[in-house]
Amino acid sequence: MMGWLVFGGFALLTIALLLLIRFPRRFWTVPAMAVTLAGAGYAWQGQPSLPDHPVEGVASVRPLDPDLIATREGLFGRFNFDYSYFMAADAMTRAGAPQLAATVMLGAVRKAPNDLGLWSGLGLALAEHDGDQLSPAALYAFDRAETLAPNHPGPPFYRGIALARAGDLEAARQAWGRALRLLPPEASYRDDMVGVILKLDPGLAAAARSALPANPPPAR
Repeated sequence: MMGWLVFGGFALLTIALLLLIRFPRRFWTVPAMAVTLAGAGYAWQGQPSLPDHPVEGVASVRPLDPDLIATREGLFGRFNFDYSYFMAADAMTRAGAPQLAATVMLGAVRKAPNDLGLWSGLGLALAEHDGDQLSPAALYAFDRAETLAPNHPGPPFYRGIALARAGDLEAARQAWGRALRLLPPEASYRDDMVGVILKLDPGLAAAARSALPANPPPAR
């Protein structure tokens, strides 16, 4: 019984999210079909008539990196149009629902099709939704962002994150190198960006540590 209650809550959350992002009603059949198929699959294989019992699951929620959030706000701004959609997508990510995070960002680019920050966020959300794989849709989103602003560091930085999570560190380093070259020297979020990169690239992190002096001079 509890399974059906959870499923019903998920369906209501989906409807509320579609209303929040003003998803075009003529396309509502797509998410409705997805929810219907999910319910049918649960009824077929989930055995909802079994009594409730606690289970120990495997955590699949990726924690949000505060350095990434700080970098994002430096790149694309805070308390603006982009910010509200990024926050909504973050909430879906915290809830372990990457498909809804991607839906949020898809709704965002529908409303602002020339916004490079939203296209960058959509690319990363789609990659997360696809199990950290760079699908054609994710690549298109990154390409669109770079086409809109070829000299902005945001799109290559986000592409690098997706590449690193997909296991292609060499390509990720190339994307990050371009992002750092495009970054203004006075950017206050440079250290945050470097922090994100080092967390995703253990090789670069090890090289950075080895480059530090063994006994740094005491601060004066």
